[in-house]
Amino acid sequence: MALEVCWYDFVCFGIVGISFFGALWVIWRNEGSFRFQDSTMYESLVVAQPDSEVSVTVSGLCKGHVSTCQLWTSCWRGVHPKWLLATRFLSFLVLSGFLAWDVFTWGSTIFIYYTEWTFAVVIVYFVLGTIVSAYGCWLSANKPPYENVERTESSRRDLEESGNAATNTYREKEINGSIKLRSYHAQEDIQQKAGFWGYLMQVAFQTCAGAVILTDVVFWCVIVPFLSNAHLRLNVLMGCMHTLNAVFLLLDTALNSLPFPWFRLAYFVLWSCTYVIFQWVIHACGFSWWPYPFLELGTPWAPLWYFCLALVHIPCYGIYALIIKAKYTILPRLFPHDFV
Repeated sequence: MALEVCWYDFVCFGIVGISFFGALWVIWRNEGSFRFQDSTMYESLVVAQPDSEVSVTVSGLCKGHVSTCQLWTSCWRGVHPKWLLATRFLSFLVLSGFLAWDVFTWGSTIFIYYTEWTFAVVIVYFVLGTIVSAYGCWLSANKPPYENVERTESSRRDLEESGNAATNTYREKEINGSIKLRSYHAQEDIQQKAGFWGYLMQVAFQTCAGAVILTDVVFWCVIVPFLSNAHLRLNVLMGCMHTLNAVFLLLDTALNSLPFPWFRLAYFVLWSCTYVIFQWVIHACGFSWWPYPFLELGTPWAPLWYFCLALVHIPCYGIYALIIKAKYTILPRLFPHDFV
């Protein structure tokens, strides 16, 4: 057994344990199935929000719900959703190529590093984004939500031309009721089919946002100047992997309409805690060396390192949250006619 436990290692266990269960508690408080927002306007994860005439009010959406527009449309008026689809697909291809290059060079054992974990979750986000964007473009091309509205307007014109007022009133109520019923069932059906994937895409986006900042900051500010070794040295591959992940994610952020609530910091914390626990498990099973020296347990300074690593998640996530805030604060003022 390669993992030797000292008394101060229990402090590290406690830090990770508190972070892990604290994150679970935050998720449970904000996105638990029992928490609902009363009188919340129904917004499907696939179909656009209907007009007020055919809107449906549903009390049953969990906190942090994401609407369709935030999944596959751009925050820029002149940018067609196909451009966001193309950006996500290109990002997926390029990042997958670099990850394949990394695995080909070092083998599958390269996944003991947090960098590869982060790179993988960024690729997962772009895969989900590509699928959702493709489906959104298909919906946009077919425009199912607006067909009923056009039928409504056409029916009203026919009614106005007709002479029987009593019959017109009855027919108008019947048509409106039928339209509302069709709209409700269509949206409810799509919500059940695509809600999970849209939510997963949103969670992946916010998880990899914090993880990318943490990975790149630690690599460029700590590892390169102070902790370089045979596996963690600056070369073309490592430089690209610790740069392109942020570049493509920021490019997607500049185009997408996804929100960035603070409570989903909890998913980022869970991701990092899972990686640390993975390191403990493989060392308990006989793995002999630590990929990152500041994760090593066999030193009295380990509790301080773990405490600092736990705290650094807040500014790393906060940096990306500030980028999102600046996007929605500064860009509308600079481009009032182009930014949605």
